Amino acid sequence: MRFALLGSLAAYRGDVGVELGSVKQRLVLATLLSRPSEVVPAAVLDAALWGEDPPPSAAANRRTYVRGLRSVLGEGLVRAPGGYLLLVGPGRRDIDLFDQAAAHGRRALAQGDTELACQELNLALELWRGPVLDGLPVPDVLTRWAARLEERRCHAEEDFAAALLGEDRCAEVVRRMRDLVDAHPLRQRAWARLMLGLHRTGDLSGALEAYRRARDELVRETGLEPGPELTRLHADILRQRGGAEPARAVDAASGTPDASKASEAPDASEAPDASEAPEEPPSGTPPRSGAPAVVVPRQLPPVTPDFVGRATALSALDACLTAGPPDRPPTATVVAVTGMAGVGKTTLVLHWAHRIADRFPDGQLHVNLRGYDEEGALTAADALQGFIEALGVPQSRIPAGEEARSGLFRSLLAERRMLVVLDNARDSAHVRPLLPGAGNSTVVVTSRERLGGLVAGEGARPVGLDVLTEAESIGVLVRHLGERVAAEPEAAAQIVAATGRLPLALAVVAGRVAGHPAFPLRTFAAELRPAGAVLDALEDADARRAMSWSCRALTDDGARLFRLLGLHPGPELTPGAAAALAGGPERDVRKGLRELTRLHLLTEQTPGRYVFHDLVRAHAAELAATQEPQEERRAARERLYDHLLHRAHRAAVLVQPQWNAITPVPRLGHDDGGPAHEADTDADAALAWFAAELQVLLRAAAQAARHGFETYCWQLAWAITAYLAPNGLWQDQRTVQETALAAAERADDPAGQAMACRLLARANSRLGGAEAAEAQLRRALDLYTALDDTTGRAQTLHNYVELCFMAGRSAEALRHGNEALRLHRLSGNADGEARTLNAIGWLHASEGDYARAIVSCTQALAHQRRTGDHNGQAATLDSLGYAYHRLAHYDRALASYDEAITLFRASADRYHEAETLVRLGETHEATGRTSDARRAWQAAAALFDDLHDPEADAVRERLARVRDD
Repeated sequence: MRFALLGSLAAYRGDVGVELGSVKQRLVLATLLSRPSEVVPAAVLDAALWGEDPPPSAAANRRTYVRGLRSVLGEGLVRAPGGYLLLVGPGRRDIDLFDQAAAHGRRALAQGDTELACQELNLALELWRGPVLDGLPVPDVLTRWAARLEERRCHAEEDFAAALLGEDRCAEVVRRMRDLVDAHPLRQRAWARLMLGLHRTGDLSGALEAYRRARDELVRETGLEPGPELTRLHADILRQRGGAEPARAVDAASGTPDASKASEAPDASEAPDASEAPEEPPSGTPPRSGAPAVVVPRQLPPVTPDFVGRATALSALDACLTAGPPDRPPTATVVAVTGMAGVGKTTLVLHWAHRIADRFPDGQLHVNLRGYDEEGALTAADALQGFIEALGVPQSRIPAGEEARSGLFRSLLAERRMLVVLDNARDSAHVRPLLPGAGNSTVVVTSRERLGGLVAGEGARPVGLDVLTEAESIGVLVRHLGERVAAEPEAAAQIVAATGRLPLALAVVAGRVAGHPAFPLRTFAAELRPAGAVLDALEDADARRAMSWSCRALTDDGARLFRLLGLHPGPELTPGAAAALAGGPERDVRKGLRELTRLHLLTEQTPGRYVFHDLVRAHAAELAATQEPQEERRAARERLYDHLLHRAHRAAVLVQPQWNAITPVPRLGHDDGGPAHEADTDADAALAWFAAELQVLLRAAAQAARHGFETYCWQLAWAITAYLAPNGLWQDQRTVQETALAAAERADDPAGQAMACRLLARANSRLGGAEAAEAQLRRALDLYTALDDTTGRAQTLHNYVELCFMAGRSAEALRHGNEALRLHRLSGNADGEARTLNAIGWLHASEGDYARAIVSCTQALAHQRRTGDHNGQAATLDSLGYAYHRLAHYDRALASYDEAITLFRASADRYHEAETLVRLGETHEATGRTSDARRAWQAAAALFDDLHDPEADAVRERLARVRDD
């Protein structure tokens, strides 16, 4: 397959053209061909197709276009991590053939073989059938690539003209160079060749007129006189006005000798008197009128002396200074430093810029583009005027329009090596007119926007900036406060935490603390603790204003979404939760999330999970409180709690199918319009969902209680317990159930109170609060009795069995177990009956009646195997293992424990897995397998450590005893 891009896009199989499909499909192919045999990120393809704001259907549409291309191109188009790759062999693009022939021609020209140079360069230029991608709307992501190709064509045309001059084909030079300077009037190499061609055809006046036109164009567009090569050529022609030929041996553009014509140079005796040549002004004298002085601007603002850390970001910036491929014309390097307001983008860039300023001998330019200023952003045209003036061009010679100024700026930087800092840009479009083209300059852009268009289209190298590390944050305080930080490390850590490690917040708070040297740090740490206190402390530093400027860049829908997201409890949110808050379809809210992410008001920490910085969240919450009506805030919260409850309820039923599930409040009419959710599929997916959403659910339950949604609170607490209990997260279970109980009491909801009491008692019993647990179980029994809830009473008595056993009251435990068994049978709850049979069997085993224990547990296990209660089977097998061990039936005990551990692990019941591992180790030890016992206890200790359970210490004592033995 061959591909043609130098003109209209085409593909050929052999000599037969291939139909490439729609414009969008051809744009995908063009983008892939711009990076042959490289992975092109999906985001770049989306930018080529739709710009910086792809539609929600972008991924699906992109896949359609790729499938269409694959049907034409075959297996060469493949999916790769993060994007797509089109395998293109050497010489299969006309661009590659052009570059190869042009390189051969330049090599021949340098060696003086003008005939071969003409052949090769003509071959290269004949490949051009028109502008790059003629007939296609060239997207922003390909504009710079296309411009570089056009620059290479112009170079080849000028080299071809030099070779033609060597072959005395001057008329052809004149024709080609007239076309070139008409299209590109600032190319001095082209003007020089045109002047030589005209002079050698005998058109002396035409050559001088060409110089006059060249000078007029340069002065008008750039404010600068022609360069020394063109000026010397003009002087040579003037010297020959009397009829002799100018010194043709000099190539006016490159200064290399024209070897093929050196023998035709006039004899020295025929040369005009040196006194007739224009004199060079002595060094240090002012330039002649109209020619600006050579200026080396040094515009970098001063840096603050308290810069700390940022080693990773500085290394990333250093890496951007590496040179490009040696076989390509030099182009400016663009670096995009992005991050949220106050994260220290400007400070970092200026610190780095001063550090490497000596690498840019032609100076440094700096402008604050004021992208988020309440007074409005600085326009690119105004920024360009400042830059051009700084480069010595008189104001009277600066063109009026943005496009003309941009062209002049690129011309001025083409032969310079400069550092350009574009600070506080609004977006990619704000920056594009300020980018140099050819040359060795480096541009660093800072913005709160992600500048994805600049990365995709101009090849900008992204450097994302996050908040400081803990150590860097402490370093900022040390810089301001010195030894006070070491004297109160805990208070210093609290200050760092309160500011969210945001450099702006840290600097302001540190400055305030430094102003009160007699006050202890703990005083300031306490002041910053309440919600919103940090924003209040930053009022004088305009932190609220800085964030409000970012918000002004939002669309109306984006601004509303930002405010409503401030109602989310955090720490992470999903598109589904955002859609619930906004009251719209998930597919619509994703556009708003992309907008907030682009402006660094939100961060997509992992795919589909977004986080606020604490200060940004506080600002969003403030805006919600002041700009959203109270009824809308309440409705948004209700939609959020409804979304979370029904997701969590479905997940809980999947994780604990044998539990007697509560009936949740009826689902609200809101439909988030999202895809099928991961919590709705199977137990493994539900467990993964709980793991990801746990902190959100815990915070949501507490927030629901605070805002008067008591039923949502206690029902969320029930659902969360399906994950907390198997994982031994007893402290979290106690906290959320205490909140649920208080909410149910406020709502005078006896069912909610009974549920919360029962689940709170289980957590307290595990955390050593046996007395409180017993009181809560008695209260739950009273409430369930009043509600005539037989199942609730049976579940509570089952929990009472465990509490009495832990207290050594085995007889009482057995009475409660038998009553629970009776109630389960009365209500027809076979799963509850099986679990209680296991509990009774465990009680018999603990009393030494192992035969009865095995009978009871075997009955339980048979039912659990029939119904697929994997977690129940695991618990029963653990009981059987214990009984078999005491009967010295060690093989049966080991088999029971092994199967129990496998089932506990499959149901993510880590706490009971650890308990069974301890007993497995005991059986191994009893049979003399100490190494196996050690491995089992090591695994148990690791699990207890992960769960922060003190039982880990007891297991380590067993390990120490085995080692000592």
